[in-house]
Amino acid sequence: MNQSQEPQNDGGFIPDLCQVRAVFLLVLTTELVVLLFALARPSSGLLDWHYLGLASLLAQWVTLTAAGLICTFRSQLESLGVPLATVAITLLVLVDTAAFTLFGQWLLNPALSPLDAPFTLLRNLLMAALITLMALRYFHLQYQRRRQEEAEVEARIAALQARIQPHFLFNSMNTIASLIASDPERAEEVVLDLCDLFRVSLNTAGTRLIPLSEELRLCERYLAIEKLRLGPRLDVDWHLDGSASELPVPPLILQPLMENAVYHGIQPLTGGGTIRVESERTRRWLYILIHNPLASDQAGRHQGQRMALENIRARLQAVYGDTAALKASQGNDHFTVTLRLPGNRENEA
Repeated sequence: MNQSQEPQNDGGFIPDLCQVRAVFLLVLTTELVVLLFALARPSSGLLDWHYLGLASLLAQWVTLTAAGLICTFRSQLESLGVPLATVAITLLVLVDTAAFTLFGQWLLNPALSPLDAPFTLLRNLLMAALITLMALRYFHLQYQRRRQEEAEVEARIAALQARIQPHFLFNSMNTIASLIASDPERAEEVVLDLCDLFRVSLNTAGTRLIPLSEELRLCERYLAIEKLRLGPRLDVDWHLDGSASELPVPPLILQPLMENAVYHGIQPLTGGGTIRVESERTRRWLYILIHNPLASDQAGRHQGQRMALENIRARLQAVYGDTAALKASQGNDHFTVTLRLPGNRENEA
């Protein structure tokens, strides 16, 4: 999310009362408030059940009708900004409270004029105003805290992603320089591939996700550049699940893993080796496995690799919370990274 594109009226603090869960919590909270007032009211017993019943009926009528009106006009209220939206919602609740108070008085005693019991109306209006203002203040503080957390997450992702600039830049420049004289067309292709990689790295904003197919294309471009440098020492074996191609994933989440496989796996081996990439989509999860050979003298000497893996874990935590996982295993002179992501399109944390 690009903060420069966020609305400046800050009206998003108004809760979505069109959701059943929100309405249920609102009704429950209202009943708890009424119960608190009933317990504080002097009575001959522990609780004045008659008062509790009437007060609950009035409070729930006001709550549900006000919630329905706020749900209906939420977009208009959000466009007003915090001060005007607060005033508008408070007035709406006060009018609602006054209407149901007068209706309740008439229903209980049709002969009684509202002027005969003005303090009941004033008391209800005052309580409604105070409770509404406190609730709106709470919602606004929650909204500000949520925005701050989102901004911190975006800044964290941006900082982490900035660290994933491909360190093969200098090698790529040397490759380009060597190709300019012998194969200028191939040199141009390498430049374009390199530009695509850095375009994604520099232009990706916040927690925006991209299709898995696009991330895999970036990996292919990266590996094509390394193939020019390593020649026949580098082979790639792809085994991909086509049904997962459009699933959204964080950008540059796989490319650093490919880079690790090349830098820590293929490059130290005199004869090179094969990187095997597998993906499998289940009902709940998307699994991506990257296998690469590992020189025996490289075992336990992967400080840079561990740092890159921890970097990616931090990005996954920022985007998905505890839903995603990244595991690394080593055995039989092979290193395997297993990435588990939510296997549906609604996979943001």
